[in-house]
Amino acid sequence: MTTSTRGATRVPAVLVLEDGRTFRGRAYGAVGVTFGEAVFSTGMTGYQETLTDPSYDRQIVVATAPQIGNTGWNDEDDESRRIWVSGYVVRDPARVPSNWRAKRALDDELVAQGIVGISGIDTRALTRHLRERGSMRAGIFSGTEITAEDELLARVRAQPQMKGASLYEEVATQEAYVVPAIGEKRFTVAAIDLGIKGMTPHRMAERGIEVHVLPATATADEVYAVNPDGVFFSNGPGDPATADGPVELMTAVLERRTPLFGICFGNQILGRALGFGTYKLKYGHRGINQPVQDRTTGKVEVTAHNHGFAVDAPLDKVSETRFGRAEVSHVCLNDDVVEGLQLLDQPAFSVQYHPEAAAGPHDAAYLFDRFTSLMSTVLMEGQRA
Repeated sequence: MTTSTRGATRVPAVLVLEDGRTFRGRAYGAVGVTFGEAVFSTGMTGYQETLTDPSYDRQIVVATAPQIGNTGWNDEDDESRRIWVSGYVVRDPARVPSNWRAKRALDDELVAQGIVGISGIDTRALTRHLRERGSMRAGIFSGTEITAEDELLARVRAQPQMKGASLYEEVATQEAYVVPAIGEKRFTVAAIDLGIKGMTPHRMAERGIEVHVLPATATADEVYAVNPDGVFFSNGPGDPATADGPVELMTAVLERRTPLFGICFGNQILGRALGFGTYKLKYGHRGINQPVQDRTTGKVEVTAHNHGFAVDAPLDKVSETRFGRAEVSHVCLNDDVVEGLQLLDQPAFSVQYHPEAAAGPHDAAYLFDRFTSLMSTVLMEGQRA
């Protein structure tokens, strides 16, 4: 239960991690209690996009930037219909927002949407702890929800783990909708919403693509009813090992050799469809400053990430799959995590990070052009045939 109380900075709050470590500070946003997996995000900007990213469902996000809220909250930068994080942890909230686009303060929006947060704690110490121990279950308690520490810890440990969590259906759209092409229409794409961010269909629309966004439960018949030139699988939350339905759908798309592009959760779905496993990272990649190498060109890009799971595929060889040869196309230079896959014998590829990049960077925007090139090639080959 939460209460939306302005002036919450005077209310005590405590963050309790499942290993027993606690951090005491002040309430930020709504007052009450919330639970989730504690993770940290290293972005210096873009907190509004982070908070409204459906991939953060059931996660308590720790901002590593020391001050948050300087640019307030506007009505244009939301990535979805609501804030999805379970809780928010900051060190130093901005006292007064200052940006010409701001409509209200960040803490006002957190209060309005019932998001429980905490401020005034040592987020650097918390981040170091999560780096050493790994992401873990946590709870934020404020006001009258604060009781004896052993009781709070027991409540945290009673929460479900992120491993094994199936969350994509609860964040996806329930009804199909269309994002029209900007300018002349060149292609039609069926986009499977597993937690899609609003900037993703916009990036495709900028390239003349009419995007039909379909629910996570869409069938192959529903996908091909829109007569797509390509199929896209979006980002999303939870454990990809639970996503049997999307894997089955992607398998049907691969069998028809339709041009295919996946981002983040979509990359993990492609990995599973090709026969690779997935696994949970110790603390994941979250932020807008992650170095990734495109192995097809050798170029190193600064990229935006939000994932706690990864594909287990060999980096040093081309793999044989039921859909032909596949290889790792992108790799994280920090830890050699697989950041992209591509098929060599048919038009399908994916990346683990976010090339739509709201609020930035934009190094990887070319991937949408790569998708349009695949569709163009397949269309031309079909005309020649």
